[in-house]
Amino acid sequence: MGDGRREQGDRPVLAVGLMSGTSLDGITGALVRIEEPSEGDFRVHLIARRTIPYGADRSAELSARILKGTPRELALLHADLGEWFAECAHTLLDEAGVPAGQLAFVASHGQTVWHEARRVSFQLGSPAVIAERVGASVISDFRSRDVAAGGEGAPLVPRVDRLLFARETGQRVLLNIGGIANLSLVPPRGDPAALLAFDTGPGVMVMDACVRRLFPGQRFDEGGRIARAGRVMEHVVDQSLAHPYFAARPPKSTGREQFGEPWTDGFLARCLEAGGGPEDVVATATALTARAIGRAAALLPPGSRPVDVVRSGGGARNPALVEALERSWPGVEHRSFDDLFFDGDAKEAVAFAFLGYLTWTGRSGNEPGATGARGPRVLGSITPA
Repeated sequence: MGDGRREQGDRPVLAVGLMSGTSLDGITGALVRIEEPSEGDFRVHLIARRTIPYGADRSAELSARILKGTPRELALLHADLGEWFAECAHTLLDEAGVPAGQLAFVASHGQTVWHEARRVSFQLGSPAVIAERVGASVISDFRSRDVAAGGEGAPLVPRVDRLLFARETGQRVLLNIGGIANLSLVPPRGDPAALLAFDTGPGVMVMDACVRRLFPGQRFDEGGRIARAGRVMEHVVDQSLAHPYFAARPPKSTGREQFGEPWTDGFLARCLEAGGGPEDVVATATALTARAIGRAAALLPPGSRPVDVVRSGGGARNPALVEALERSWPGVEHRSFDDLFFDGDAKEAVAFAFLGYLTWTGRSGNEPGATGARGPRVLGSITPA
């Protein structure tokens, strides 16, 4: 492996990206081929995607251990997650018919258990276990170096958005609606202008938590049917948006430490005190996510006029949320990532595979304008095969 660098003009690189987000719904793996025919000219091809759901029991166990786990429980979770990530990689490779020996590396984001902006961003999922089980080098711990350099440690995907998904002309917003929603305001391809990106607040995290509590046996609002059957309690949305995070200026990032179970408990209580039924609660949570994203548009620099907003992530599959988003952010074309690039459910796994490639070739993976870091940094640690 040497020092993890490769010469330009070598054969294309095969890599696997692994992602488990704040929604705690499962692990997504993406097998990609990365080509760089000339310096900085990147071509990333999605070969295969595989999502392994956690299931209700495992998701509940994860949530409980992250929220209240003892040191022993968290240590065991670190090892368990390594096994689960490796299982996802193996399944993906088997289905694609690709031997692990052909991989340059596996890039694993890990499972975030605590993210405290400019202090620490901590992920579990043993890279040593993944390397042993898969038989490939593993690149992990992407966020720590940016934090050590004074950054938020998030979002990191904007570096990928700039290099892979920018428009030829005009600015574009790349919007990912996962457990937490985040956006990148990306300048045109080749424009070196600073990139602005930040977390807008809850994506599907609060929505899904409300569905699980009020509709036993359901994990999320499939097709937005529950939200469409309810009424939005606008005053509860307004109360929720009074949280200081929404008005804070970027750079900023958030996660379960601000919008996890305790915050959802308060949101549910406000809805029930207002006399909302189960469908009303889900409709209100959906409106909250859309309004938070719409409010984020006001945080973009004066004069910024994106040509389009390109959505991806689990929330992009919810028609009720998409409709609410279009109402909350008028005057811009809303488009699906699927229609422009590839399966949007694979985007973040592909992104971390590409960030792994930047690490592998010794190049920076953060956008200081997005995270607030003191400068560009090579991210991640390499665990050899």
